[in-house]
Amino acid sequence: MDNRADVREFLMSRRAKVTPEQVGLPAGTGRRVAGLRRSEVAMLADVSVEYYAKLERGAIAGVSAGVLDAVARALQLDDTERAHLFDLARAADGIPSSGRPRRRATPSPAARPSLHWALEAFTDGVAVVRNAQSDVIAFNALGRAFYSPLIGDGGRTPNLARFQFLDPASRDFYPDWDLFADMCVAMMRAEAGRDPHNPALQDLVGELSTRSDTFRRVWGAHDVRTHGAGTKRFHHPVVGELTLAYEEFAITAEPGHVLLVYTAEPGSPSAERLRLLASWAAERPAARQTIVEET
Repeated sequence: MDNRADVREFLMSRRAKVTPEQVGLPAGTGRRVAGLRRSEVAMLADVSVEYYAKLERGAIAGVSAGVLDAVARALQLDDTERAHLFDLARAADGIPSSGRPRRRATPSPAARPSLHWALEAFTDGVAVVRNAQSDVIAFNALGRAFYSPLIGDGGRTPNLARFQFLDPASRDFYPDWDLFADMCVAMMRAEAGRDPHNPALQDLVGELSTRSDTFRRVWGAHDVRTHGAGTKRFHHPVVGELTLAYEEFAITAEPGHVLLVYTAEPGSPSAERLRLLASWAAERPAARQTIVEET
């Protein structure tokens, strides 16, 4: 990934989203840009036009936190966008996102029995663990049933982004497919800013850019997002429509890995359908749990 190009395109795309009216400036006439001019951002950030133009050309190495904060305020960046800007600056300085030397490779957390015990303790909801490049590396029983369209017949490690953009089944599974596509790419963009030297993520972005016009277009928007919490709709081939709340938790023992839990509102039709899905899964022959070794 090209850090200078990422900085340039991120700043330009954010500048295009902010109108003069939003920052209390007169719009005037004869504007040739969609949003703010470089000179207007420079004025709002209290830096020279030449200095801001240098930043927007991608020369962000060595820039102080104070200047980055000022630029973030001028461009009205949200918390995730501000964090992404700082991640890009750290990458330009050659500093890992943790601020410490990179850890040596360790065995996949999927090989740790206690992680599976913790997942299986979730009996009324979907619980899965994914890594930084959206590989789903561990499931609870209901998670394996829920993500059966993603898992398929096994083989390569199931990957949420690859399923989203390369598998036609995703358009049935995700009723709000376009929204899911935007969210998926925005989370990948944020992760790429945090760890631009992740070879698996680089390979995935390259593969999807080559094979999916939609991915390539959305990736070029430079939007970033933190997953966190919310509600999503699904259409499962076994039980039909599901509206589920999700919560995402960082796994502190495994940086870059998160636990994603989906639950249904108690007493709702979706809760009943999750119970039906659990019964369906219990009646199927137990699927062998594959231990995924990450590279």
